[in-house]
Amino acid sequence: MSDLPRKAVTRTAKLAALPLGFAGRATWGLGKRIGGKSAELVGRELQQRTAEQLFKVLGELKGGAMKFGQAMSVFESALPEDIAGPYRAALTKLQETAPPMPTRTVHTVLAERLGEDWQDLFLEFEDKPAAAASIGQVHRAVWHDGRQVAVKVQYPGAGEALLSDLNQLSRFARLLGPLIPGMDIKPLIAELRDRVSEELDYGLEAQAQQAHAQEFADDPDVLVPAVVHQREQVLVTEWIDGTPLSEVITDGTPEERDRAGQLLARFLFSGPSRTGLLHADPHPGNFRLVPADGSGGSADRSGWRLGVLDFGTVDRLPDGLPSTIGASLRMTLDGEAEAVYDLLREEGFVKESIELDPDAVLDYLLPIIEPAQVDEFTFSRGWMRSQAARVADPRSPAHQLGKQLNLPPAYLLIHRVTLSTIGVLCQLGATVRLRQELEEWLPGFLPDAEPELELDEEEDSAAGA
Repeated sequence: MSDLPRKAVTRTAKLAALPLGFAGRATWGLGKRIGGKSAELVGRELQQRTAEQLFKVLGELKGGAMKFGQAMSVFESALPEDIAGPYRAALTKLQETAPPMPTRTVHTVLAERLGEDWQDLFLEFEDKPAAAASIGQVHRAVWHDGRQVAVKVQYPGAGEALLSDLNQLSRFARLLGPLIPGMDIKPLIAELRDRVSEELDYGLEAQAQQAHAQEFADDPDVLVPAVVHQREQVLVTEWIDGTPLSEVITDGTPEERDRAGQLLARFLFSGPSRTGLLHADPHPGNFRLVPADGSGGSADRSGWRLGVLDFGTVDRLPDGLPSTIGASLRMTLDGEAEAVYDLLREEGFVKESIELDPDAVLDYLLPIIEPAQVDEFTFSRGWMRSQAARVADPRSPAHQLGKQLNLPPAYLLIHRVTLSTIGVLCQLGATVRLRQELEEWLPGFLPDAEPELELDEEEDSAAGA
């Protein structure tokens, strides 16, 4: 590949080839079955070919197409195994790699953004990218002060390509349905499109990453590389080694999976409380399991920390996660149907024109929050599939009720990040003490103790009198 394809007509044609290619392979499959091959064998071959084309097209286009593929990849746990299997390897590849930008293009961008003498900033610079993602690629280098660094370079024309892809994918959303059965694709594309300007602004990304790096400096559980330098579409940060979460998912030991899952949950809920920011791109390619440096860690399974990368998309929550989430979760666990219903209506999850049975709403929510009901929960693809099937089946009461609920805009990104994180936990098959993280970090989850303290003070005063 010589460069990032930018012409709208070229990109549109490639994207249109996805659903058309699926239809063509379906015809090929029919011919194979007529020729005597079993339906099961033909089905596996067809899905494998579809997965290969999906990766090829999305990976080559980068931009919004690849961003869409990365977002889809964390949801494969919800698909039936016979469908998810052929896609898993292809989608996982999107989390870590893509066809690279030519070296001459990289050097041109660096010269334009850092100056003609950009090479003087580095003692070493590796032309071969260490990673390539949706709108940029990362090169390993040594900064002029000797620090190992990651140099993130944005693809020329990435902004134009990103918007074009997401607009085209939105038009094709219905046709893309057969590629990933059971997923509601259009809202996912719309939400990605809403975040385009932030994704492209490396200055905003540098600010968000540095805020996390400072807050989590010397943290025993989470490692965020510090920002070294930033200039327009180039971002230089400290380099961190470690095992990508995608490799932990495929080859990790049970101890590594559990540790990664616990720390991922901890980072999801503690980050907004500590920084006022929510890391909003939780696919496995953005996390590393990093060996602890001997400074300690949590009491158990403390041999690893969670390295966190890519702060291009964040949700700004200056007061942390909304206390409504914690309060409604606690009341649901306590079986307070009327109180939960009133709170959901007040926050706009139930529109004024809709009337629902509070007990039915409680029955809808309880299975989803099963991981918070126990001290320790093992996430699995099977559990994720059962939840997806319950909500997706048109014959299910849960499906009928779910169609009547509303997702207020302020909660949209929080909802997607939470679902995506749960998807990764299920891919890991991790056993996680989720309730522990909720109690420590989620506002509103624990009841306010102030009234009881005030009563105690009044009793003490009375006793003293």
